[in-house]
Amino acid sequence: MPAFTFEKISPPARRATATSAVPKKPRSVISQMIDRIAERRARRALLDERAVRRDDKPRD
Repeated sequence: MPAFTFEKISPPARRATATSAVPKKPRSVISQMIDRIAERRARRALLDERAVRRDDKPRD
């Protein structure tokens, strides 16, 4: 028989009101520029991938 047992202790409940009262910090100009560049790259890669797939299909 074990001499001791472990009890599971649940973490304290989070308070939603405290986090909603703090306004979000606006994103910096640099991070906005990086987001725009990344979005354009993703679109271009998607278009290139579609073009490659279209070229791979056998034509009848």
